[in-house]
Amino acid sequence: MEINWNDFQKVDMRVGTIIEIEDFPEVKNPAYKMHIDFGQETGIKKTSAQLTTRYKKEDLLGKQVVAVVNFPKKQIANIMSECLVLGAVNGKDITIIQPEAKLENGLRIG
Repeated sequence: MEINWNDFQKVDMRVGTIIEIEDFPEVKNPAYKMHIDFGQETGIKKTSAQLTTRYKKEDLLGKQVVAVVNFPKKQIANIMSECLVLGAVNGKDITIIQPEAKLENGLRIG
């Protein structure tokens, strides 16, 4: 399906830093609960991600990621997910998309 430029511009993707991460045993598939700092304008958002195959919690803490921040909130077990961390998916192995260099939290991807 082809989209136009106006459709793409509606997707608000931002750079954020994982500031808190913990196991999420309440979900069916192994995942982490995360708090991500997207800077002053967007703030800190909660989410979960099935990243346990490739990453340990201590490896993700402090890492920057790219996430969609303007999806509606979604209930996932006992948390309300507020963003979607982007990654390349190969079965259950997910590789997060992250900036090559340290960037300011909240920068828009476009």
